[in-house]
Amino acid sequence: MCMDAAFRTVEKPLPKPTEEGYVVARLLEALVEARLALEFLERGLTRNAAGKAFQAWKALMAASLRLEIDKLKTLAKTEEERRWLETTAVPRVPTSRMKTLAHLLEEIGYDDISPWTDKALNLHDYQYHGPDPDLALSKYTRREEAAADVLELAAEVARRVETLKNKVKWTEELDEALRKLQETLRTVK
Repeated sequence: MCMDAAFRTVEKPLPKPTEEGYVVARLLEALVEARLALEFLERGLTRNAAGKAFQAWKALMAASLRLEIDKLKTLAKTEEERRWLETTAVPRVPTSRMKTLAHLLEEIGYDDISPWTDKALNLHDYQYHGPDPDLALSKYTRREEAAADVLELAAEVARRVETLKNKVKWTEELDEALRKLQETLRTVK
């Protein structure tokens, strides 16, 4: 498999969350992971696709958190919470705190990020447990249900990254990765 420039870039070490290139690197990661999710889906690897879709969403959240860190810190009630946002939330986006972080992003104007985060977390469960007719370990009874959510989440990643064009230092690499994801979205069934 030939690796394009975006794939190679994602394999490089991330810039520090305090560096200018961090948001761009995370957005690029989100686009690449979403595209990989679709490629896995085309191969019938739904659980792998679910994991990649989750990673794409998590990378998008990391970029959004970093982009809005100053606004988010004003919502924090203590210095410890402000420090946690900078030292843990932005660089790690802990899975166990994604719902809380989504609610914070909604408080500062990110519309409907909580339902999409719920969908990403459901796909994360599906990655580990697969289809579950009893709905005890996964919210999906059939692989087709998860596949539909992978497609929807990948499309939402593309849509949200595109809306950030005027908020970040947009690069040719981001433009190319977004274009390739959008092309893949049009061809995946």
